[in-house]
Amino acid sequence: MSRRKMYLADNIRNIITDTSRPLRRHCNADSMLKALRKGFQSVPDNRTDAKVDVSMPDALMSAVAMFSLKDPSMLAFDRRRKEEPENLHTVFGVKNIPCDSQMREILDPCDPEWLRSGFLDIFRILQRGKDLEPMTMLGGHFLLSADGTGFYSSAKVSSDSCLQKKTKGGETMYYLQMYAAAFVHPDHREVIPVCPEMIRRQDGSTKQDCERNAAERFFRKFRREHPHLKVIVTEDCLSGNGPHIRTLQELDLRFILGVKPADHQYLFDHEVAQAVKQGRAVSFALDDPKDPDKYHAFRFVNGVALNKSNRDLRVNVLEYWQQDKDGRETRFAWVTDLTITEENAWEIMRAGRARWRIENETFNTLKNQGYNLGHNYGLGKQHLAAALTTLMMLAFLVDQAQQLGCWLFKKAWEKAGPKRELWERLRHLFHSFRVDSMETILRAIAFGIKGYEVEVIEDEPTG
Repeated sequence: MSRRKMYLADNIRNIITDTSRPLRRHCNADSMLKALRKGFQSVPDNRTDAKVDVSMPDALMSAVAMFSLKDPSMLAFDRRRKEEPENLHTVFGVKNIPCDSQMREILDPCDPEWLRSGFLDIFRILQRGKDLEPMTMLGGHFLLSADGTGFYSSAKVSSDSCLQKKTKGGETMYYLQMYAAAFVHPDHREVIPVCPEMIRRQDGSTKQDCERNAAERFFRKFRREHPHLKVIVTEDCLSGNGPHIRTLQELDLRFILGVKPADHQYLFDHEVAQAVKQGRAVSFALDDPKDPDKYHAFRFVNGVALNKSNRDLRVNVLEYWQQDKDGRETRFAWVTDLTITEENAWEIMRAGRARWRIENETFNTLKNQGYNLGHNYGLGKQHLAAALTTLMMLAFLVDQAQQLGCWLFKKAWEKAGPKRELWERLRHLFHSFRVDSMETILRAIAFGIKGYEVEVIEDEPTG
């Protein structure tokens, strides 16, 4: 028997249909992967073995490769390691590729805090290229949408870092969650994630962690890394409480937080109702500029108390109703520290509704579009699950950064059609050809290949 292995020749530029348009210097996959590799050089490696076959940067980049290629499991990546190691060397800069058990062993002690620099490096690349400027709104602010999500749950397998809860049937469930955020914009499909904060049992603690504590840790770390960035935080109704708002104010972070009458009775039944009675609330309606069948109504009041326990904490309330041609009405409401006017109410509403992008364009994409968030790649004894989830977010960030600022990625996506088809074509070329860069693969998808040389490799005869 024989099998045919195809590879792109050294004169790759001559056989890809179009190579005339150059890539931008930094905002492309190869540059960003090199930046990650360089940052991984500073991640501590506490192994004491005299001979270390696989370095920490190699293990980290191998995990990034696994998530970038959307391999469904560590075993699938291990097969790739055996069958096509050349491309892992050239595209991802991995010198010695770990097997699945080696990767787990090496990454288990890796605290995800050591991976934070990767998110900053990609963010700075986008900043230098001015790719983030179109994502600002409301006076030059970036909109940071944040929420918590689970990424592991089991009744049988656990680690010391797992949280616990009892089901109605008395069964103990072990689970892991993270508090994550991304820069979003109502007019852009792209989301630019920042380093998540793990919701897990902390080292040496016997207490359960929770989303509120993780959120405070997250924003304090975020502000240390971005001390001067103009940011508006948008979150769901669980965040509209006094302690959280005071933390945001302390960190000079503006906010647009969802609220519900059922959860904020004092705010709506007393403060807003009294403002309406006294004539201090402003109401107006707008026609939809893009859809004449939709009707938009607004009511806002500035400078009211958040609740009985925080009478000194003054917020501004925006209520919004949307009605379609069939008379179906949808209601939203937010509290914000932005002074609301008839001129900016529309933009504040759109910013508040963009909060959904952390769920739809981030969590749902990670869980359902190839990244496999929720698949158990390994719990380990220390940080394995958290480290792998953080590396998955880094791979997702590289993809989103390309989608925002790399014309070649956009062209390849346009040619492939659905994003799933783009990943399929990328994996096919990675598997079938020897390539020198991610640029080569994307150009082949976007413009096609004129021809290729075929190498016939004789396999050992089979019985």
